[in-house]
Amino acid sequence: MKNKKGLAILMRTRMKTSTDPSRLPLLPLTGKVNQMLTDAKGNAFDTSVPQAAAEEAQGPTKLNPPADSTSYRDFDAVRESMHSAISLNKAEVLDVVLDDFSEGYFSLSFENRRKLLITLAQVYDLNRAQVRDLIKQYLGLELPGGNASESSTVDEEAMLSCFYRVERNLRQVLKPAYEVLFERLNNRPGGLKFLSIFRADVLSILAEENIASLRALDSYLKEKLNTWLSPAALELHQITWDDPASLLEKIVAYEAVHPISNLLDLKRRLGVGRRCFGYLHPAIRGEPLIFIEVALLRNVAQTIQEVLWDTPPIPESEATCALFYSISSTQPGLAGINLGKFLIKRVIKLVKREMPHISTFATISPIPGYMQWLLSKLASQSILAEVENMSPSSSSGSVSTFRENILEPEEEKLLLSCSEESFPGKSGMDVMLKLLTSTKFEWISSPELLSALKPPLMRLCARYLLEEKKRGKALDSVANFHLQNGAMIERINWMADRSEKGLRQSGGIMVNYIYRVERIDECAHSYFSTGHIHASNDIRRYTLVIYSHKDQKITLPCSN
Repeated sequence: MKNKKGLAILMRTRMKTSTDPSRLPLLPLTGKVNQMLTDAKGNAFDTSVPQAAAEEAQGPTKLNPPADSTSYRDFDAVRESMHSAISLNKAEVLDVVLDDFSEGYFSLSFENRRKLLITLAQVYDLNRAQVRDLIKQYLGLELPGGNASESSTVDEEAMLSCFYRVERNLRQVLKPAYEVLFERLNNRPGGLKFLSIFRADVLSILAEENIASLRALDSYLKEKLNTWLSPAALELHQITWDDPASLLEKIVAYEAVHPISNLLDLKRRLGVGRRCFGYLHPAIRGEPLIFIEVALLRNVAQTIQEVLWDTPPIPESEATCALFYSISSTQPGLAGINLGKFLIKRVIKLVKREMPHISTFATISPIPGYMQWLLSKLASQSILAEVENMSPSSSSGSVSTFRENILEPEEEKLLLSCSEESFPGKSGMDVMLKLLTSTKFEWISSPELLSALKPPLMRLCARYLLEEKKRGKALDSVANFHLQNGAMIERINWMADRSEKGLRQSGGIMVNYIYRVERIDECAHSYFSTGHIHASNDIRRYTLVIYSHKDQKITLPCSN
């Protein structure tokens, strides 16, 4: 058994910390910082010290050099090393230059990192004057004719040679100069990790300001990372308790869905009746790029407590369901690169091969965007209702157009009656908004309020998952992830996650997605091409009933 002392220290330190689990730090991982373990909740731990402070930030690491520090590099010096890393060609010098640039980049302050990235995107972009000249040449070439004589064949060969030459030159000038930097970094030890952190900084800046040149750089780097991280380059590894403590520390640190509470919890997740698989890349040793946790069960779980509680696991030979209950990415800079798609498919194949008695592959998944969508809907409708009630005779057409009562009459009556003392309101929507925005979540302790809230929350959740779209795809990020991977929506589960996070994100509701092996490709294709969401009869039964301001009932059937 490998030494788990460092892991125990990490767990104790982690349990003392209270931060937002949705935000990931962007930290340099060079030199001493390579030994640093970055907590997915925004904390950084070094194995040699109790705790190292880290900015909890969605943006770049905001490092500001102390006045007496000599470890921070001058911006111009780092910019020069970046230029040398792009322009020099001597192999014996390149390694030194690339080392100098990467160390210099991580030493820069927040503002100087931003300046450097914008400089790279704008100064080392492609040469558009050359592109225009070559396009003019290309358009001036005469297309080969259709004559079959010997002389015309010779002429056509000459013309085609001109086309090939200009096309080759076009391909070259359409490559920005910063591609050289990306390629050279990727070909050296630690380079892929650097590029991942590098892109995380780019994404963070773009989240705050839309800079066209930087967006083009991000698109180009994303394409490169997609190529370098192809499934053929990734190793599927089953993570067990016997793995090195340094690897297990990464699992604890990066678990983003259901935080690991202690060593016993970690050991249970890696023990009998459980599996954990990760994608490793040879260029980032000892650290999974993404990992997935699996529970072997008799049936598809309806609550996360069935998976995480310390109840004895069933014998693995009795399991018929492999339940994916957590999938976490460890690299913010790989956002948009769907490693999870390949991971899930490979895990399904592996489990089917090793355990033929497993016939069902499903998830118990959060619905992270549901409550945000619902509260926004309730707030806007409450305001529109108030405006309409204040001046019913002169209500504008725009108010009428957007007005809808998202509660059924029976739901409205029940909410008003059971909350008139503790949460009085002018309407059912007003009451519902007060209940769901209460930070103490009093409603989960009241059988009457739970009973009143369940029908509308379940019905509206089905509407959210099936009908609410963004650019033709599911609005919810987790739903979009599983649907594009070929899953279908099987069931929504009431009070499946009673944790504060679960109540805040989705009112405690969770959803089961099913991966039907024989239909994965079909479901994925129809979702990609038309946005069609495959759902079970259990989901279809939630009919969407909307009441307009004139109490006209409109029934919209759920998606098939």
